[in-house]
Amino acid sequence: MSIEDWRRKIDEIDKQLVELLNARSQCVLEIGKIKHTSGEALYQPDREKQVLDAAARINPGPLPDAAIRRLFERILYEARSVERTVMHDGEGKKGS
Repeated sequence: MSIEDWRRKIDEIDKQLVELLNARSQCVLEIGKIKHTSGEALYQPDREKQVLDAAARINPGPLPDAAIRRLFERILYEARSVERTVMHDGEGKKGS
C-alpha cells in the first residue's frame, strides 16, 4: 500500500475512534446521572485503577503498556469532565 492508502486507513480508524469515544462518553453521562441521584462521588480512584489495569492487560502492542495507560488516563480525565457537567447541570452538553 502507498502512503496515501495508509493515511486513508488511519483517517477511517480516527473516525471510528471518535465514534467509540463518544459512545463511551454517553455511558459516562448515564453513570453521572446515577451518581447525581445517589449522591456518589465523582472521582472513584479504585474504579480508575481497574480501567487502567484492564487496558494495559488487554494491550497486544505495538504501543507499550505505559503509552496505553497515558492515553486512558487522558480519556478518564475527559470522562470526569463530562460526568462533572451532568452531575452539576443535570445534562450532558457538547462543548469545547
